[in-house]
Amino acid sequence: MCHRISCKLSNNALTYSSRVATDINLHESPEASFDQYLEDKPRVFNAIFPDKRRSQQLNDEEWRIHMLPVRFLLVTCSPVIDMRLRCKSDGYDYPTGVPPQVTKVLDLTIVQWELHGLEDIVRPSVFSLSVNGTLYPCRQENNSRLKGQLSMSMTFDLPPVLSFIPEDVRRNVAETLLKRLEMDLKEKVNRSLLADYSKFKSEQPTKGLANTRVSNRALLVAELILQLEVEDQDDSENEYSNYRTNDPLIPAHPS
Repeated sequence: MCHRISCKLSNNALTYSSRVATDINLHESPEASFDQYLEDKPRVFNAIFPDKRRSQQLNDEEWRIHMLPVRFLLVTCSPVIDMRLRCKSDGYDYPTGVPPQVTKVLDLTIVQWELHGLEDIVRPSVFSLSVNGTLYPCRQENNSRLKGQLSMSMTFDLPPVLSFIPEDVRRNVAETLLKRLEMDLKEKVNRSLLADYSKFKSEQPTKGLANTRVSNRALLVAELILQLEVEDQDDSENEYSNYRTNDPLIPAHPS
């Protein structure tokens, strides 16, 4: 995973931008492709954000996340973000940078955010947060790789009470915060998400075995029914032979 952080000053508001790219080995299974896994968005979300006490599902595509408190300069706040996960396929409406031959893409976007726990005196007059990410399997012959990009940007203007803080200190703190977010996301993708996908793959043979057992039971029932029908037919023929022995007028074979 590589990253790039930049800073830009405009009208006293600082914008910090970060771009992360990931490219790691992906061991797929014919019975459980990564495409199938991405279709289960609630499962993917829970793999990335496993703490259910801090998240709630809003609709089919969006979740609200109460993040852990963040200390920035002399201020501590608790961000609350609404995140959208959306699957795209067959090259339709793919984000920039995703090859059109990719079969499935997971698009991740923060659609809304709030900063809780800030007093008015330290609340920035300007603050915005933007996060956009993609995750997709890239296949070449028998080799699969998990690729993705994550772009983050944060713009803020310090309130007058904190204006004494030098610009280089602000920059260092902002870059440290973004790097921390990057490392956290790297850990979630490289470990939590891939570990859950491995679990997803292991679950598929179990389902196949269960289906095999059901089929075997159905086959046994069918054989039992056939055996009973044969026994009934043998009993009928034996009974008919007894009647014919006692009454010579009954033909040799029933019509």
